[in-house]
Amino acid sequence: MTDTDRQFTYKVVIVGDAQVGKTSLILKYTKGTFNKEYIMTLGAQLSKFEDIVEGNAIKLVFWDIAGQTNFSQLRQSFYKGSSAAIIVFSHEENELGDRSFQNIPKWLDNIVEYCGEIPVVLFGNKIDLIDVNELILNKEHPKSDQNILKLMKELKILGYLKTSALTGEGVTFAFKTLTNHVFQIKEKDQGS
Repeated sequence: MTDTDRQFTYKVVIVGDAQVGKTSLILKYTKGTFNKEYIMTLGAQLSKFEDIVEGNAIKLVFWDIAGQTNFSQLRQSFYKGSSAAIIVFSHEENELGDRSFQNIPKWLDNIVEYCGEIPVVLFGNKIDLIDVNELILNKEHPKSDQNILKLMKELKILGYLKTSALTGEGVTFAFKTLTNHVFQIKEKDQGS
């Protein structure tokens, strides 16, 4: 690093219903691995990752927050000090996928209540389990790109990215996009 480079640390909370793949996404991005066995997150799990944005060292601290309702009382303390948030839902064509999509506003309400107005992006995970063309072409599909973009606009969510923790598709791009968004917003805030 040169003398002109700066170092930033951002806390990023990752929320969403249980079993949507939050932990798997973090593992795929930070370690390049995928665990096929489901391991429930208890409370919150922390992971660190370092990146470079525009010559600046960025340290990301991911707070993977349990999606089970029995951990809801603990969440408030886990959200504090967050610079950004990721809401993860599953594209699975089943009850889990549908419920996780319907609960996006609930997760956003939690973020706003405990963090205020921070950058929020939406990750649509498990795209390896669906026909992605269906999301692009079928406007009637509840989780179509068109419906998700409409939801994003209504909820003022910064971005939507499709991911697969299993195959790795879109994972690096999604996390790097989030990191760039946060850096740009924080830089703008510091400059004003």
